[in-house]
Amino acid sequence: MVPNRPLFHGILEEGLHLEWERQKSLIAGHTIASIYFGGGTPSLFPLGIDEILQKVRNDCTLAPDCEITVEANPEESDVALFERLRAMGVNRISLGVQSLDDRSLQTLERTHTAKRAIEAIHAAEKAHFRNVTIDLMYDLPDQTEASWQYTLGRLSALPIQHLSLYNLTIEPHTSFFKRRKELHLPDSEKSLRFLEQGVKAIEAMGLQRYEISAFSKPLHASRHNLGYWTGQPFLGFGPSAFSYWDGERFRNIAHLQRYTRRLKEGTTPIDFRERLPYPQSGNELLAVRLRLLEGAPAELVPDKTRAVIDRLIGDNFLRRSGGMVQLTEKGLLFYDTIASEIV
Repeated sequence: MVPNRPLFHGILEEGLHLEWERQKSLIAGHTIASIYFGGGTPSLFPLGIDEILQKVRNDCTLAPDCEITVEANPEESDVALFERLRAMGVNRISLGVQSLDDRSLQTLERTHTAKRAIEAIHAAEKAHFRNVTIDLMYDLPDQTEASWQYTLGRLSALPIQHLSLYNLTIEPHTSFFKRRKELHLPDSEKSLRFLEQGVKAIEAMGLQRYEISAFSKPLHASRHNLGYWTGQPFLGFGPSAFSYWDGERFRNIAHLQRYTRRLKEGTTPIDFRERLPYPQSGNELLAVRLRLLEGAPAELVPDKTRAVIDRLIGDNFLRRSGGMVQLTEKGLLFYDTIASEIV
């Protein structure tokens, strides 16, 4: 059953305003470098975005070049929407394109077509957005090399400044998970070819790989995600939102009505908190920082973890360069294994 959108957005907006009033004192004295509206379809309630941005501007200090991103689905995007978002101060658009082959989009159960995705990207450009990012996926069920090459061949004509490249992961409680035994997924050799072909095609467009899954034109790396990867504090608002503040990670309750009800009652919507002791916290920061191709400063390595790092260097997963610890070409392919060794 699809929720009534006006009612859904009304409840969500009420909760967001209450949570902002509850948490805004934490940000006092800080300069905000990035604001990100994501999860679900935030572009469907632009009025709520505008009101939230007004509150943030009234109560906080924004950096002069603050990055303000809104996620949007191609099927719900047009020039009018993007112009409206631009007028609010939004300066970055993230589009969930996933593929430029209609067969793959059908496999992913997406409701937009490749043509509609391309139109949405050009609509953002027409609305004078000069920072547009798209998501692209590979390792899809029944995906062929011809299909993947077809998608890659269409990228160079797109006015985008950033791209995130992901392989499909089968998450629990999804239709793919329920049908996982019936799916024909690429084997490891084909998956590696898909990745190598994708990296080559994306870099040929002038987008430089700066993180395992992220590529950008100069000066267009995602500030928001760079904050995650470098351990910067952030606050998340809304159901299921994660935050990392003052060394503590916490998460809001997932259920919308319970989230809003708790706030109306004057109680916290947080249902999970975690503060890792050192060196576990240092190991986690090191593992996350290694996602960046520039690597992590060697001084971030806790003393008790140096032997692990030396072993990974000996196995050619990591290298030392100019005071940094970095993934090698081999390490880029086995990041999850490396992270599990460190953490």
